[in-house]
Amino acid sequence: MNDLSLHIIDIIQNSLCAGASLLKITINEDTAAKVLAIEIEDNGKGMDASQLARLDDPFFTSRTTRRVGMGIPLFRQSAQQSGGDLVVSSRLGTGTKVTASFRTDNIDMPPLGDIANSLILMVSANPDKDFYFRYVYDGSEYIFDTMEVKDVLEGLPLNDPSVIRMLTGMVRSNIEDLKGESGNNG
Repeated sequence: MNDLSLHIIDIIQNSLCAGASLLKITINEDTAAKVLAIEIEDNGKGMDASQLARLDDPFFTSRTTRRVGMGIPLFRQSAQQSGGDLVVSSRLGTGTKVTASFRTDNIDMPPLGDIANSLILMVSANPDKDFYFRYVYDGSEYIFDTMEVKDVLEGLPLNDPSVIRMLTGMVRSNIEDLKGESGNNG
């Protein structure tokens, strides 16, 4: 996968396949520490210890449609190549949390990608699910919560084309503002 936003989409898809109705996604950039952390937590069916132990096996998957599961191994490899790591914790019946860290000063640090587009793609494709997205940049944060958005939209669906455009622009603009890029070089 070319960028981290694609890994995030893959993990979200795994969560949805595991029956998650709530997904919490946090991206934390600490420029002083030169670390980027991504955390994706769900309330899906979770995994037992034997499933967790087999996550790095590309031929282990709980899917029946495709017998190869490369998402976690590739995400872990990206993290480790940049001097970081990936940790998965899960409890059967409770959910799963995937945490990946990356050294931003490492030459092998993959680009973050289009987070706004990736997030809203997942939101619009799954309007019946709840997404809580938190972007932290050097201690300041932006939060996008579909439960709040649904209230404001008063019944207008999250997958309406005009809503998709508006939400994508809103998320992108807020992340840029958070990073101090809006109007400066963006």
